[in-house]
Amino acid sequence: MLVHITGASGSGTSTLGRLLVTEHGFQQLDADDYYWQPTDPPYQRPRPVEERQRLLLADLQLRTKQVITGSFVGWGDVFIPYLDLVVFLQVPTDERLHRLRQRELARFGWNQLRPGGVMHENHEEFLQWAARYDSGGLDMRSLARHESWLTQIPCPVVRITGILKPAAALRLLEILLGKVMSHHDE
Repeated sequence: MLVHITGASGSGTSTLGRLLVTEHGFQQLDADDYYWQPTDPPYQRPRPVEERQRLLLADLQLRTKQVITGSFVGWGDVFIPYLDLVVFLQVPTDERLHRLRQRELARFGWNQLRPGGVMHENHEEFLQWAARYDSGGLDMRSLARHESWLTQIPCPVVRITGILKPAAALRLLEILLGKVMSHHDE
């Protein structure tokens, strides 16, 4: 069973993935862990596409119940045939940006993010990039690119739109997983 939860940064893909881990024993694989090389500060250098694919393939072979969170549109298209369910989360921009600010603050702390801090410039650029999701073109992680990508997906695609409490989203996902799993058993 391979589920991909995707959407804009800050839409809740990682949160919903963690719930699948704690409630249903899935292994969570985050697309950013494959996309970015480990650096200090983080998120500075992308890995070559072939390396991302090799690393993700190796991890996919380890377990039978996995959830990939984030977005692997483009570089991860070779994994589309492995997908059993895609969940697409769409959350209003102002809520996503609020979540991202809170997440970055918790991860890096005010001293890193404040004006003059080591991560300030990266943080501001990241928020500007995330704010362009709804209006961006096919050349970036955008609504247009996700919509185009979703037309290629042969497995069930579920859209969850709006601000939903994680427990409610998990319940909806549990219902869908039950249907996908029973379909596989037929």
